Amino acid sequence: MKNAICTFCGNVCDDIEFDGTVGKNLCPIGEAKFAAKRRMEAPTIEGEKVSYEEAIERAAEILVNAKRPLLYGWASTVNEAIKLGVILAEKLGGIYDQCSSVCHAPSTLAMIEEGIPGGTLGQAKNRADVIVFWGCNPVEAHPRHPSRYSVMARGFLTKGRQYRHIVVVDVRKTATAYLATEFYQIKPGYDFAVFTALRSIVNGHEDAVPDEVGGLSKEKLKELADVLMDGKYGVIFYGLGLTHSRGQDRNVECIVKLVQTLNRQTRYILQPMRGHFNVVGAGAVAAWEAGYEYAIDFSRGYPRFSPSEFTAVEALLRKDCDAALIVASDPAAHFPKKAVERLAEIPVIQIDPHPNVTTLLADIVIPSAIVGIEAEGTVYRMDGIPLRVKKLRETEYWSDYQILRLMLDKVIQMKGE
Repeated sequence: MKNAICTFCGNVCDDIEFDGTVGKNLCPIGEAKFAAKRRMEAPTIEGEKVSYEEAIERAAEILVNAKRPLLYGWASTVNEAIKLGVILAEKLGGIYDQCSSVCHAPSTLAMIEEGIPGGTLGQAKNRADVIVFWGCNPVEAHPRHPSRYSVMARGFLTKGRQYRHIVVVDVRKTATAYLATEFYQIKPGYDFAVFTALRSIVNGHEDAVPDEVGGLSKEKLKELADVLMDGKYGVIFYGLGLTHSRGQDRNVECIVKLVQTLNRQTRYILQPMRGHFNVVGAGAVAAWEAGYEYAIDFSRGYPRFSPSEFTAVEALLRKDCDAALIVASDPAAHFPKKAVERLAEIPVIQIDPHPNVTTLLADIVIPSAIVGIEAEGTVYRMDGIPLRVKKLRETEYWSDYQILRLMLDKVIQMKGE
């Protein structure tokens, strides 16, 4: 099949050819996604194989009897399933949280405060003559990004690499830095200070900038500011190097303000480099349904948003949840030790195509079809563009949507609604 979609990273590349076993036009990470892997054979309850119906019935009982269940994951499934997850959390009076709470959540907080001067990857490909990668390393995290959308991409107005000025700003020389026209190495934790200095120079107040800021001399800062201002159409891509260094959401607020300042004399857009293929959908669908993207608590019968209380990690550390439904995620491999220890104390229901670390502590395991290969649906690319992922081969595994649809029906039936 031609024009299949790779469901691994936020690029969501839509030019994949797949013959049922081998895919073409895949990056090394995409090849791993499409390669045959160990699967869970059947649903299990306490290790005993059961039918899908039995596993879902028991899962619904656990969730209904819980006082405040946690429903977490969602970044690697389709929007249709995510919608059911939000409704399920509301019916159960539980907490809805998704993977961005441990990665790009500071971006969400900054966008609430400042908005975002955003655009699309198509605009970057076709128009950008200046591209900045700040605190991100697409060569290793989004391998086809440089060739499809940024560094080497041939657009309608910008015809290729020789017409682009590529800037990389990071605390170390990454693989992406070797593609750059200029690489600027800054001190860890000084992003906010460097943004502030650049804004001062762009605003014509370079006299207020000290001789050195964040490891960059004043001359280097002026050089970088000149590159930014000389661009006719610029794109700044940023990653977790910005959201998880000192300042976090304040860093993102400051880079938004830098872009706003640049837009007084030229044109720039800002784009976070999102990881999971539908982490944007995990936030957007929740925002449609409940008004917030993550850390949503329904225990009072209406949605409340508080990242310091209702993210999965915080809820587990505070022992505020007494059961967990984990969908398309592996928190046991990524959460802090104390949060995983709490997860091991409560009943855990896992829905996932493949076994992972969380499977080891799950009471109920429900294997699902692989999105984009065995199940179809709608996802959002990192720039918010919706794409319809296809079903490429038949399977006996149920899709996330089928599993959650029956689970929601069971919950409604058990609650007598």
